[in-house]
Amino acid sequence: MVGTVSEKSRIWERVLEGIEIKVDDRRIYDSFFNGSYIHSIEGDSMIVVVNSKFAASIISSKYADFIHDVVMEVTQSNFKISFIPEDEAKSLQKNVVLPSEKPRFFSNSFINPKYTFDSFVIGQCNREASQASLMIASNPGKLFNPLFIYSQSGLGKTHLLHAIGNYLKENAPRLKVLYISTDDFVDEFVRSVRGDHEIEMLRDFFKSIDVLLIDDIQFLADKSKTADMFFNVFNTLVNSGKQVVLTSDRHPNDLKGLEARLVTRFNAGLSINIQNPDKETLLSILKMKIEANNLDINNFDEDVLHFFAEKFSKNVRELEGAINRLLFYSINIKQSKHIDMALAVESVSSIMNVKDAERTLSEERIISAVADYYNLTVSQLKGNVRTSQLALARHIAMYLIRTMLDVPFKKIGQTFGGKDHSTVMNAVEKIESNLKTNSQLAQAIHEIQKELKTS
Repeated sequence: MVGTVSEKSRIWERVLEGIEIKVDDRRIYDSFFNGSYIHSIEGDSMIVVVNSKFAASIISSKYADFIHDVVMEVTQSNFKISFIPEDEAKSLQKNVVLPSEKPRFFSNSFINPKYTFDSFVIGQCNREASQASLMIASNPGKLFNPLFIYSQSGLGKTHLLHAIGNYLKENAPRLKVLYISTDDFVDEFVRSVRGDHEIEMLRDFFKSIDVLLIDDIQFLADKSKTADMFFNVFNTLVNSGKQVVLTSDRHPNDLKGLEARLVTRFNAGLSINIQNPDKETLLSILKMKIEANNLDINNFDEDVLHFFAEKFSKNVRELEGAINRLLFYSINIKQSKHIDMALAVESVSSIMNVKDAERTLSEERIISAVADYYNLTVSQLKGNVRTSQLALARHIAMYLIRTMLDVPFKKIGQTFGGKDHSTVMNAVEKIESNLKTNSQLAQAIHEIQKELKTS
């Protein structure tokens, strides 16, 4: 029997996670499910409050069946679910779960549904890491604990963390999985120390986690008090048979600024390195990317694929940026179905020129160039004002710093007034996505890159 406010909140939190994955259009989720909560559960009846009468009508007519399936998956119970608007809920006074009853910690954490094992291209460079990740996802807490994946930036560590999370959500939905960056952990610890939360409540929160996926553990270096907290969390989870998966840009033994007791525990599990991608893996990634955009691989000359695999081989992120530019150029500028070498070289000429000039670039030069292009000041660009023009310019600056200099998300966030890792990552991904369809955006970025090359 579900009776308490916190129990209902936990149930609906997991239901919303399932709904968010299954609803294709994010706007639908935000419009109709945002702010919803369980009002009451009596017997086999569940009443859910949504934000308007229109939302209640749409959900009841179009989404009731699949919500019923998600609720059954989470609760293992066959509830009859009714949806009512907020104004009707106010007249009912018992067992109300207020919208404020949300997780107190890591509220912005999410597992990206596009990063799965199916979308991870396997080659000699990453085969062991992929196999170990799949084994961990299939048997959390039973084999290697912790699993420690390390490599240079842009080679797939974060993808594998999300792939583990997505696999568990599909195959073990009752497990509570948390993906966070080390920056997220540090931020929550600092808030607790300042009194926004209780340290003991944060510890108790981690006790409820079944699988902890934590990115960029190297950023825990030289943070002794936060490292103490993480040491306790780590020990609690591992000693309880809970799974921990960590990523870093280097082997545990090379992590400077961390206490030996943490390094020892990292080494007690399984450490696996992802190597720089070989040409065959890069070619496979190119083909998958082309097919994912519903394009015919036969329309691409073979030498084009080899050209991209050779010229953009630093990491997978660099290669994806280049192929996105080629696809955009061929669809929106040249409007050509057949991709030959001449068109391919033309599409990425500006990127290659920028790469040649990369050593002379800096974050401040890029920010200044973007500010000049949009007639803004550097302080405006680095500030927190969020008009549409400022937000666009700020996102472009973050995107250029990331793609041209390969600066970590954390460091970019610090440059822009202490913004967190996920905010910068979302900004970069938004620009990458919009480049495929927005010719004005592509032109603006091209002109800024040109200015950086010549100035």
